Amino acid sequence: MKRLVVGIHEAKTTFSKLVKEAEAGSEVVVENHGKPVAKLVAYKPAPAPRKPGMFAGEITIKPGFDEIPEGFEEAFE
Repeated sequence: MKRLVVGIHEAKTTFSKLVKEAEAGSEVVVENHGKPVAKLVAYKPAPAPRKPGMFAGEITIKPGFDEIPEGFEEAFE
C-alpha cells in the first residue's frame, strides 16, 4: 500500500487528487505542523448483516454426533 504524507495546506489545495489516490488504494495522512491529524483511505461499505435462520430445515445433526469417540475419553475429562 502506497502511503502519502501531506501538510494541511497541500491537502486543501489538492483534495481531489488525494481522493483519487485513496480510491486507488493509497493511504493519505494529513499533518498539521508535522503532527498527523487525519487519514484519508478508500471507503469500504459494511458487509450485509447476517440473517439468522437462513439455513433452517436444511441442516440435520445425525444421532451420536456429540458422543466422544472411542480412545478420546481422557481428552474430555
